[in-house]
Amino acid sequence: MIRVLIAEDMHMVRGALVALLNLEQDVDVVAEVASGDDILPAARKSQANVAVIDIDLPGKDGLTAATELHEHLPECRTLILTSLGRPGTLRRALAAKVGGFILKDAPADKLANAIRGVAAGRRVVDGDLALAAWDGADCPLTGREIEVLQMAAGGANAVDIAARLYLSAGTVRNYLTTIVTKLNARNRVDAIRIATESGWL
Repeated sequence: MIRVLIAEDMHMVRGALVALLNLEQDVDVVAEVASGDDILPAARKSQANVAVIDIDLPGKDGLTAATELHEHLPECRTLILTSLGRPGTLRRALAAKVGGFILKDAPADKLANAIRGVAAGRRVVDGDLALAAWDGADCPLTGREIEVLQMAAGGANAVDIAARLYLSAGTVRNYLTTIVTKLNARNRVDAIRIATESGWL
C-alpha cells in the first residue's frame, strides 16, 4: 500500500484528490495539509511514502517544501502538481530533486500512475512539459539579478533592495535597467511578468 500525503490549499480540490485516490486499491491517503509549512511535520507523523504537493501553497511554496522533504525525509518521495505548465518551473522542480511533475488537469488514472511511479523510485514528468523544458530558453539573468528582481516583484523599491543587499541604490537601479534590457522588457513590471512566466522567479 502506498501511503500518500496531499498538500493542496484549495479545500474542494484537496477533497476531490483524496476521494479519487481513495478509489485506488493500492493507495491510502494518510494525511492532508493546506500549507507548505505543514508538509514536513505531517509527512513525518504519517510516514507517507509519497507527498503530492501543489506548487502554489501558502507559507512555504511547493518547491521549497519538496526540497525540505528531500533533505530531511528522503524516504518520502515528492510529486508536484501544477496548473502552470511553464518550462522554467519544471527546471526548478527537477533541480529541487522532485520525483515527479504533472499538471493538475491530468486524468485521475494518470495521477495514480504517477504516484505509483514515484513510489517505485522513478522520475515521472508530463511528456509535453518535458519537451517544453528541453526547448525552453535558459535564464539570461545572473543569480544577483534574479535576487534583485524577486525583491522588486515583492514590492521593494531600489532603496529597500539596496539596504537588504548592502548595495547602493544606484547599483540596484543599474541592475534593474540591465534586467529590463536582458529580458527585452518594456519596464520593470514587464520584466517581472516575463521572468515569472518563464519560471525564473
